[in-house]
Amino acid sequence: MKRTWLLFSQAVTVLLAAYFVVATLKPEWLDKRSRSLGGVVSVVEAPPSNPVAVAAGSLSAAAKKASPTVVSINTSKAAQLNPRSNDPWFRFFFGDQGADQPQVGLGSGVIVSADGYILTNNHVVEGADEIDVTLNDGRHARGKVIGTDPETDLAVLKIELDKLPVVVLGNSDALQVGDQVLAIGNPFGVGQTVTSGIVSALGRNKLGINTFENFIQTDAAINPGNSGGALIDVNGNLEGINTAIYSRSGGSMGIGFAIPVSTAKQVLEDIVKSGRVTRGWIGVEPNDLSPELAETFGVKANSGVIITGVLQNGPAAKAGVRPGDVITGVGDKNVGNVQELLTAVAGLKPGSATRFALQRGGDKLELDVTPGSRPKSQIRRAPDQTE
Repeated sequence: MKRTWLLFSQAVTVLLAAYFVVATLKPEWLDKRSRSLGGVVSVVEAPPSNPVAVAAGSLSAAAKKASPTVVSINTSKAAQLNPRSNDPWFRFFFGDQGADQPQVGLGSGVIVSADGYILTNNHVVEGADEIDVTLNDGRHARGKVIGTDPETDLAVLKIELDKLPVVVLGNSDALQVGDQVLAIGNPFGVGQTVTSGIVSALGRNKLGINTFENFIQTDAAINPGNSGGALIDVNGNLEGINTAIYSRSGGSMGIGFAIPVSTAKQVLEDIVKSGRVTRGWIGVEPNDLSPELAETFGVKANSGVIITGVLQNGPAAKAGVRPGDVITGVGDKNVGNVQELLTAVAGLKPGSATRFALQRGGDKLELDVTPGSRPKSQIRRAPDQTE
């Protein structure tokens, strides 16, 4: 019996040793799934399996849905000759200075229509002579500017290509602080990139970036090149257009801003319809109500926007608005600060009278004001707050 057990033990030892040698030197002999790549090298493939299920909390489905609709935008501006380059004295002292180097820019955009309309930032395409749009599938097209709106920093482009992927527009008014979001764009020109985060705050304004500010703030990483890209929700729907970052280094510091899709939709509609955005305007100089201003003008109001100046023959002046009046409501909207008043008036239809609620001294009154069209203004973006 002992001899039989000894022989069995020796046989098992030899077999294990042989298996170890073969597994080390010729593993393909032990796996029928191994195959040769062009007769050069053999690889061992993992056994086939069912498609990997999306893990709980994964945002891969949202990214897959929206990524094809996000494009890369490359712009160029022709080189400019020095205006004094032909002056012989200038050339004598400074040499023969030719044209400056062409200016190039990089940004992103979002395809919002099968007709080829793309939403992006105005600062991405401003002043560009040529705009090249690159789709996620590798196709290229020349972009044409349909219209721009510097006051919200939005622009609408159009490309002529077939079978375009189109993003699904979400409802940015339903967003809440803490909601998960993804930012998609082409940062630094490295290629399309997806970053994740949450909605950090809503209704951000007084940043000095645009005239009309109602930003979605997010900690999803946004970097130079992301401008004009998509901010999407967990369903892959567009919630905003990434537009700016707060940074002292030029890179993401966890504070990024996006224009809500509710604003972008209105701008898109106006630009496609008429080539420009039309907003209401009443011709006043508003200021946030403070105890000092209230005392100066003899106002007893506790809230609202105090008017410190009224344009002569402007819409407000014609309606009877005076310096020192405090506007507390526009139509059915209450206003508590300058930004709210600016947004409410901008949303009015020029030529259509609207009821304004005011307080003059200790008296409350209502006036019908017929707004005009807001004049164009030049926007300067704070360099430390933008891309």
